[in-house]
Amino acid sequence: MSASFQDWMKTIQAGMEQDLSSYLPAEDVVPTKLHAAMRYAVLDGGKRVRPLLVHAAGALFGADAQALSRAAAALEMIHAYSLVHDDMPCMDDDELRRGKPTVHVAYDEATALLVGDALQAQAFGVLAGVDSVPPQRLVAMLRLLADAAGSAGMCGGQAIDLDSVGISLTLEQLERMHQLKTGALLRASVVLGAMAGKDLTEAELKALHDYSRAIGLAFQVVDDVLDATADSATLGKTAGKDAADNKPTYVSILGLEPSIALAEKLRQDAHAALAPFGEQALRLRELADLIVQRKA
Repeated sequence: MSASFQDWMKTIQAGMEQDLSSYLPAEDVVPTKLHAAMRYAVLDGGKRVRPLLVHAAGALFGADAQALSRAAAALEMIHAYSLVHDDMPCMDDDELRRGKPTVHVAYDEATALLVGDALQAQAFGVLAGVDSVPPQRLVAMLRLLADAAGSAGMCGGQAIDLDSVGISLTLEQLERMHQLKTGALLRASVVLGAMAGKDLTEAELKALHDYSRAIGLAFQVVDDVLDATADSATLGKTAGKDAADNKPTYVSILGLEPSIALAEKLRQDAHAALAPFGEQALRLRELADLIVQRKA
């Protein structure tokens, strides 16, 4: 990855931190505990992969800064809420996230539950505040975010994941689960960024969907590889938890080396999907590389 990509990424990440802070309620606003916990869950951590995808896709289609800021923040709030709930004792029961105690540990379970609920509502409010997109397209963007977050997307994938503990899944079933649990929000990030710029043609939408499918699966394959090979300090979350919880993963089904090879194939598939856009899609290609080559 080039120095210019690293500079671009750091600029987006720093701007996202400022934007998220401005879109979240202040800690001194009642209810102060809930608002402090919301900020704890969202700020000062994370790779901001989804906002990076929003900005890269938006730049490809000429979206303005305000629309990209709000779309990226909405995606990140949905993602953060999902992590807060995912870490709770009734789900994965984890104590470490982004290198710090999870929200239910730092605060309490009831507060963590409310943090997730409030962040989901906040996300839709933030996206609805975009004023540079025609109303009809904005409604379509809100619908896309709802579909990606709900039972047909992220929540549906999490439900399948919880029901799959200790069960042998086929590779096709595992892929379906992760296309919902992880892939839906990544796809929404790419498409929302693009929609912030223009009405998309069928050909443009298909290319973006093909790219998103590849990076969505690659993201999960790499997650599974890292869970099996990295330590908790590197990951910022508990390592080895999938195996300890007897969860089906790409590594448990395919093995370690074939999983690494699959991630590389998916990276190449992502690059191929972007061919119609030429050099203008450079940032999206570099993000595919980042997703596959990351170490945490």
